[in-house]
Amino acid sequence: MIVPALDNAVKSLLMRAGVENPTGDTKEILCAVLECDRTQLILRQDDIPEALCEKAIAMAHRRASGEPIQYILGSWSFMGRDYKVGEGVLIPRDDTEVVVTEALKLCESTLDPVIVDLCAGSGIIAITLAKELPNATVYAVEKSDTAFPYLTENIKHNQAIIHAIHADLQDCVSDFKDGSLDMIVSNPPYIRSAEIADLQHEVQYEPRLALDGGEDGYDFYKMIISLWTPKLKNGGSIAFEIGEGQFDTIALMLKDAGYTDINGTPDIQNITRAVTARYKW
Repeated sequence: MIVPALDNAVKSLLMRAGVENPTGDTKEILCAVLECDRTQLILRQDDIPEALCEKAIAMAHRRASGEPIQYILGSWSFMGRDYKVGEGVLIPRDDTEVVVTEALKLCESTLDPVIVDLCAGSGIIAITLAKELPNATVYAVEKSDTAFPYLTENIKHNQAIIHAIHADLQDCVSDFKDGSLDMIVSNPPYIRSAEIADLQHEVQYEPRLALDGGEDGYDFYKMIISLWTPKLKNGGSIAFEIGEGQFDTIALMLKDAGYTDINGTPDIQNITRAVTARYKW
């Protein structure tokens, strides 16, 4: 089968299944199977070996069943770097660029920042900060037995210097001295427990552990603010990714805990996606 014919076959299969972006997902599948980029794909008119055609169709069937394209490909890009992903780890999303960008701004005037990323998942936040702030000391805490290997693999793949900690954030907090951190950053679970069953079919593939924020969606914010705030240096900062409509509640939590300079930052859809604040003793 020549490339244009395979393209049509995969796209038609995805369209019949009602996949949201059949054209884009088709390109992702074919580029992965043929080991080329999109520009090269457009130019190719050659006949594809049957085994590769079968591989592409098999991937298309997985996508048609609702499995996320990121899991099918086994990797995904975030802020210009590639990350290994798969079932059991949260998929990197553009939304997280907002909190990473704000965290970088907060650290730009700190000479040798000490940073902890809580609920680190695949490591996209910790790795980006470590690569963009080469003088930083970065810790990444992840509880999940399934996600932690992705974290360590991505650290190695991106040649980042990070201290990966396989632990519950409640258990390892005592390993850090009070007043030792310049920044706490986190993209914690923030979806209400009762709402998870109503999420998109694709999201159901992602680990509940990385999604479930408790009855009101704020369990992890409460926990982090309560347990980890004493670990910040005087003038240290905190940066959270948050869900839609959560800013006011989290801002009040931070204010009550003694934080100042509390700010929300919107994503490209004008949804407040990050909250940052300073802590002064």
